[in-house]
Amino acid sequence: MAGRAFQVDLRGVVDLLSHHLYSGPQVYVRELLQNAVDAVTARRGTEPDAPADIVIVPADASPDGRLTVTDPGVGLTAEQVEQFLATIGRSSKRDELGFARTDLLGQFGIGLLSCFLVTDEVELVTRSADGSPAVLWRGRADGSYEVLEDPGPDVEARLPDGGVGTCVALSPRRGSEDWLSGPAVRRLAGRYGGLLPYPVRVLDGDRPVDVTLGEPPWERTGSPAVRRAALTDHVRRELGVEPFDVLPVEVPEAGLRGVAAILGEATGTGTRQAHRVHLKRMLLGDTVEGLLPDWAFFVRCSVDASGLRPTASREALYDDELLATVRESLGDQVRAWLSRLAATDPDRMAAFLRLHHLGVKALALHDDEMLRVVLPWLPFETTLGSVTLEEFRRTHPVVRYTRTVDEFRQVAAVAGAQGVGVVNGGYVYDAQLVERLTVVDPDAQVSAIAPADLDAHVAALDPETALRLRPLLAAARATLDRLGCDVEVRVFDPVTLPALYLDDRDARHRRDSRAVAQDADPLWAGLLGDLDDGGSDRPRLLLNHRNPTVRRVADLTDPGLLALAVESLYCQALLLGHRPLRPADAAALNRSFLGLLDWAVRPDGEEPQ
Repeated sequence: MAGRAFQVDLRGVVDLLSHHLYSGPQVYVRELLQNAVDAVTARRGTEPDAPADIVIVPADASPDGRLTVTDPGVGLTAEQVEQFLATIGRSSKRDELGFARTDLLGQFGIGLLSCFLVTDEVELVTRSADGSPAVLWRGRADGSYEVLEDPGPDVEARLPDGGVGTCVALSPRRGSEDWLSGPAVRRLAGRYGGLLPYPVRVLDGDRPVDVTLGEPPWERTGSPAVRRAALTDHVRRELGVEPFDVLPVEVPEAGLRGVAAILGEATGTGTRQAHRVHLKRMLLGDTVEGLLPDWAFFVRCSVDASGLRPTASREALYDDELLATVRESLGDQVRAWLSRLAATDPDRMAAFLRLHHLGVKALALHDDEMLRVVLPWLPFETTLGSVTLEEFRRTHPVVRYTRTVDEFRQVAAVAGAQGVGVVNGGYVYDAQLVERLTVVDPDAQVSAIAPADLDAHVAALDPETALRLRPLLAAARATLDRLGCDVEVRVFDPVTLPALYLDDRDARHRRDSRAVAQDADPLWAGLLGDLDDGGSDRPRLLLNHRNPTVRRVADLTDPGLLALAVESLYCQALLLGHRPLRPADAAALNRSFLGLLDWAVRPDGEEPQ
């Protein structure tokens, strides 16, 4: 059976590539600059002293109302025009022209299609450096084109001095005039080509304006102070941030050099930093992701690389093995900077941690070396206040910690009164870092503590006192039963704490499991019932008999006043533990406050309302 060729709708292919491959019309400037720079680079490979100026004339500064980009590059022959401009999908020009080089940026043909984002017709006149006749190529958005050899002196006059090179002309499509105007072209040419090694001049009226900035700051020579100032100015100008510090970075395997900016303001752990990336000094994009490890969200980079691969749209990096190597190497360099800072400048290290402690904690979770560097500097919330683990262990050899903030609030007061130090591990990464303390010091003792563990630090009542307090306990249980809370009377320190609200993980798990079982079908309800250990799912309120207020409450004889007092102790315990108030709790708080206020202000002998 004879094979058949695919039928290709050129109009559809042009529309697909020009309107859906790129992020927006602005990229046409980059693509034209890439072709011009590659043409100049190719010519200078055989003619080192060949001219290199690339000139752009915006549409509103041109006599015929067309934007032109002219370069004195290698040019194309008629055969090459057919190969590269009339055939979509040709391989890159470094292969077709025989240049096995890494300093060429783009591709003929595909890049030129971006022009159809702003025009319906692209006209190109070119003459090869080999002395071949000039060629005129005219391509249209409908997929048609025409080629004219030896187009005549009027057309050839568009070529640069010397007659070798290329001139591309675009007529603005209706609605796209602003993209080809002087202000837009100067801005885009400066953005994409600011670091290019060849002069790029954009006509402003009758005056050419050089939009290139010269050599990148990371390639400048001079004293460390001069280079640091240049890097800092670059970060402020190009990244738009005020850096805490600037770090020169380099990855020779990828031909990468640049600057890493340590951000001078706090950044959330979920923030994915966007980096400014140049490939062979042409801007790839200023929102490129994936250049650094995820933990380094406090760093933004501006770099230039010669070995990394762009995606088809040339607006992102191809995630391959080399990019992974770059990511790892840059992460190592940031890590080394942190180590130097900790060793040489304690005050700045402390200032850095105040800004970016979350990122450093995330790094220390997976990096033993960094754990050893930063753990002595990280403050934790404890019963001693905000201290480092090193300071905490001076008075508490056993590092006890809670896994949640709620648990810390429940146990801190009682444990502290007993001389038991507790670390709040409820904040992001803190519990895991405390657990990894043994990596730094194998002799360290680390133990988790939960509200249920407080039973070892609260004493039971003696039998006589327990018998005498039965009325209080019965009244308290009757009052708090509707709020789903059990009540016990115990003895514990501190004396100033009248009541303690405890809700441990086991009780919460039982509540959740039983709530699910109630709404589940019989099969799942049965399975959950089999797993139920039968324990209580209710939180507990511990009334402290050592507290004078609790003792006075125990002596109350009025049932209404006793109920109000118990409700107020319950609500105070919730508030001290920073517990969220349910609607029933809020009603109890309001009821007990107003009720006790009424008892306090009513005349003697008057019955309560």
